[in-house]
Amino acid sequence: MARLRQECPWDAQQTHRSLVQYLVEETAETIEAIELGDQDHLQEELGDLLLQVIFHAQIASEQACGFTVEEVARGIADKLISRHPYVFASAEVPVDLHYTWEQRKVAEKGRTSALQGIPEQLSALARVNKIISRARSQRLQVALPDDPTTAEEVGEEILALAARAQAAGIDPEQALRDAIRALEVRVRHAETPSNDKSSA
Repeated sequence: MARLRQECPWDAQQTHRSLVQYLVEETAETIEAIELGDQDHLQEELGDLLLQVIFHAQIASEQACGFTVEEVARGIADKLISRHPYVFASAEVPVDLHYTWEQRKVAEKGRTSALQGIPEQLSALARVNKIISRARSQRLQVALPDDPTTAEEVGEEILALAARAQAAGIDPEQALRDAIRALEVRVRHAETPSNDKSSA
């Protein structure tokens, strides 16, 4: 990649921003390979995805305050070790692994809200899933349905809602974004000290 950046006109002109479209595309193709269960395809797509990591790291290494791919690898290794003291040290395995994982992330990143660090670029469905996961893992007192269901039921119900929305002239993505804003208000309300009963 270092050589390509010097000798290939196309590679040489790329930036972090210009490569975003390829990162999204390669991620989608990797997901497709996983869902199809095609190991050969998955191997190829993981290579393409890895190329994006290498490409971005190479661009960063060329900048004054940048970083190298070795630093990227070291950073994720250090993060995994620090978040798994029950594997790499003598800590006991937590009863609630998801909760302790989220608590370590909160401490590491200095987050003051469960909503921090959730990318705005996610689809509405992916974003609401992340918000709900965070609210539950941080034990916030936010009323959310938890009736038992199956993957098939979820898929069918979302499909049916999308069909009903289309028939009514409603953009389901926009409707969900509106509902997310209301959920975010409820999460922030639950996070205020006077309303926090999670530590009681």
